Order: sequence, then C-alpha cells, then structure tokens
Amino acid sequence: MPPLSADSDADRPHDGAGVFATTHWSVVLQAGNGESPSASEALDQLCRVYWYPLYAYVRQRGYSRDDAQDLTQSFFLRLLERDLLADLKPAGAKFRSFLLAALKNHLAGEWVRAHAAKRGGMNPVLSLDALDPETRYAQEPEDTASPDAAFDRRWAETVLQQALERLRTEQTSQGKEAVFEALAGFLTGSGPTDSYADLAVQLVMSEAAVKMTVHRLRKRYGELLRLEVANTVSTAAEVQQELRCLLAAISAG
Repeated sequence: MPPLSADSDADRPHDGAGVFATTHWSVVLQAGNGESPSASEALDQLCRVYWYPLYAYVRQRGYSRDDAQDLTQSFFLRLLERDLLADLKPAGAKFRSFLLAALKNHLAGEWVRAHAAKRGGMNPVLSLDALDPETRYAQEPEDTASPDAAFDRRWAETVLQQALERLRTEQTSQGKEAVFEALAGFLTGSGPTDSYADLAVQLVMSEAAVKMTVHRLRKRYGELLRLEVANTVSTAAEVQQELRCLLAAISAG
C-alpha cells in the first residue's frame, strides 16, 4: 500500500475542481450519447488504460482465455461505438462503476449470444494478444476474493501505476530518472533496501536533500494520483470518496 493519505492536505493538487473541464470521463459525460470526437477519444483513452481489470474479471468469472478475449473485445466494440452510453445518467456516474455494471450486462445479454464472432472475426478495438493479458493473469497469485472485489483491487493497482508512470515520465524529462528510480520505493510502500544515508552517498546528495526529495516526490505522486482519479469520476467532490475506495481496495488485497 502506498504511503498516501486520502485526507492529506499536503498532497492535494492546487488545480482543484478546474481539472474537470478536460478530464476524460467528464468529457464523455458532457457529450452524452451524441457524436463527439473529443468524447470518443477520451473514452478510447480510458479503455486503453483500464482494460486489464475487465479482462481479468471475465477470466475470474470462469470464461476461458479465448472466450475472455472475445467477450472483452466485443464489450469494447459496443462501448466505443457508444451503444452502451445511451442510458447513462451523468449525475454521480463513475467510470469504474459504469464499466463493471455495463460489462455484467454485456456478459448476460442476448447480444453476446446472438453476435459473438469467432476469434479473430471482428476488427479488434484493442490488440489483447499484443498486450499479453493471459501471461499477466497467470502471474497473479491465486485470488480468493469475489470477482467484484478483485476488479476493484486491480482497478486501484492500475490507477496507482498510472500515477507512478506519469511521475516517472516527469522526472525523466527533467533528467532526474536515476534519483527517481533510487527513491521510488518510498512512494510505493515497497521500501528501498538502502538507508537515507546510503542513498545520499549513492546519489551524491546530502541526507537532508534526499529526505526533502522524497517528500517532494510523495507530494507530486499524491497530486498525480488525484488527477488520475479525477479522470474517472464526474465531479470534483467525488475525488476524495473514490480515493478512499481505492486505498481500501489496496489494503484489502
């Protein structure tokens, strides 16, 4: 579990509710089920980031590898064609909740039985073979949680990883990749094997400078995590609630 607090004022981003002018899910909700290139692009981006929790959910429901890939592909096809957005109510809608409910309906619906194509018979929305989801799924420890709880945990892990990758990209662009990699364990909760003093020698920094850098990285990680969560809810007020759910899902894993 990352050393972050859902209620920490120190880690709150300064842009607050302003992020909701351009976050992905808010763009989709604002467009409703009408045609909008920006909404389609935003929805596509969300799906490409968060596809794995859906695939793993289908597998955990007992479907074979091939069936899970087909069902996930057909779900994305309908979603990106906006067929599943027709009855979406913007108020209080969260991307995570919407996706899981829509996927359950898709798995149970007559559409799947009537239109399921043979493997390779549809134009792939995402190349799941290239993403190698089965290798990733096989490497996970045996999961005794319910499929719904496991979905929430995988979702949370994906959000945390996305925020960490954004931070890594920022640090690399500033020429600080080596420092980031040495200190990343302080952000993820895995903990570095070296002490602050050892890291100071390794990075040619003072021990105080190492501690200050860790503090700044944690703060920025918290900001990016909140922005990542903001991408998946419809109002600024829901960020804290969703962040608490995220941290609870990680803790329960």
